Amino acid sequence: MTANGLPSLLRHWLWRIVCAASGGLIVDRPSQTPGGCVVVANHSSHADTAVLLAALPPASRPVFGAAADYWFDVRVRRFIATSVAGILPIRRNGNGNYAALLAAARPALQAGRSVVIYPEGTRSTDGRIGEFRSGALRLARDCGVPILPVAISGTAAVLPKDGRYSPGPMRVHIGAPLDPHAISAPQLRAHVLALRDDLGIDPAHRYALAS
Repeated sequence: MTANGLPSLLRHWLWRIVCAASGGLIVDRPSQTPGGCVVVANHSSHADTAVLLAALPPASRPVFGAAADYWFDVRVRRFIATSVAGILPIRRNGNGNYAALLAAARPALQAGRSVVIYPEGTRSTDGRIGEFRSGALRLARDCGVPILPVAISGTAAVLPKDGRYSPGPMRVHIGAPLDPHAISAPQLRAHVLALRDDLGIDPAHRYALAS
């Protein structure tokens, strides 16, 4: 692990400990996950970012695309963004949100980092996975990287949108990388749905963080 990767390693272990203390986290993933990819996941809780930081390999140095004018305009949020959350600031401007996303994410992807995007655009409040926007696929295509589908379960019960914390078990299912040129946004959503519904992943590729 290089000095550049040390913050990601520290975040990974910090959130593994937090997740273990919050009810436990089980991660199902392939034997290898790529760096330099766009990660897409369903979104129902602020805890989603925590479990992804705990679940994704720290060597991929994951970052989370989010609005710079929210996360970096207040000192406390800026500290959270830079120190414990790995926020990739998206500086929205008159060129449109996608242009800002591409400008921010391309250097990270070229450096072999994983860029995490929640393609629903907002947190679900009823457990259903909403329709996926096309920005994540477009980003992966334009940057020539694979797209990695991920399903998250249990986080909405631990930290629902109303913010009432209640410890409980959580789980992350990381799928195989996909060619972004070969799928559509609805097909990508179907992959995430299948990961959430299918728990029959090889147990040799499973580890658990006990509560």
